[in-house]
Amino acid sequence: MATEVRLADVTIALDDEGEGAPVLLLHGFPATRQLWARVAPLLIEAGFRVLVPDLVGYGASEAPPGVRVDMASQSRWMLELLDKLGLTRTAVVAHDVGSAAAQLMVAGASRRVRGLAVLDGVYADEWAMEAIVSIQAWNPLDAHRLFPVLARRLDRGGAMRDILATYQGERGGLRLIRAARDLDPQQTAHIGESLRASGIPALVLWGERDSFLSIDAVGRPLANLLGAALIQLPGGHFTPVDCPGEVAAALRDFLARLPP
Repeated sequence: MATEVRLADVTIALDDEGEGAPVLLLHGFPATRQLWARVAPLLIEAGFRVLVPDLVGYGASEAPPGVRVDMASQSRWMLELLDKLGLTRTAVVAHDVGSAAAQLMVAGASRRVRGLAVLDGVYADEWAMEAIVSIQAWNPLDAHRLFPVLARRLDRGGAMRDILATYQGERGGLRLIRAARDLDPQQTAHIGESLRASGIPALVLWGERDSFLSIDAVGRPLANLLGAALIQLPGGHFTPVDCPGEVAAALRDFLARLPP
């Protein structure tokens, strides 16, 4: 069921479907909740309640002007979202820089997270920022030109166009520029010890052809920090799009083993 959840200063667009143990799926940059369109149904079929929000300032989730949509703020908003839904604990699955928000949730409120799964995510201050420098520097007067350029760059047989569709036009381009400029790798640069000390069950999944975030420079150190298994998948950076069946199978096994 698609719905909107209003918090104090922002509105979160959310898909909330299924029954059972809750699982929060977080996308990264420059995606939307449509990233999980082929994974979420498989988790619902497996007996989970699946919560799929657009991060604030992304997709259909709104933030007023002047409010930063950085990952520390996303972490806080996601915890407030769980409060609104009456959920004390959930498993969190996160892709790309969405995993920064997830890691900050663990570091700051570990009791709220039953388990953490990271797909092609970030580690310390390794956020692949070089890939978005051009978007950060994009002239806002040319914001309407951003969507077609990005869609061509990330095209995967048309799938990414659906994921990025809300960023068409001037308004959509301005939202992407704002989101890119608010990304700050320093927000996770020094949380390693808090993550390690949390002891939360974790899993790391990585596309074997990820050209943005290296499995050796990012994936393995992250898995070691979390004490997590590292599983390579037959895809690139956008594994939920490239190999949704393999992603869902790995997540089902991991989620089924989590303590209550």
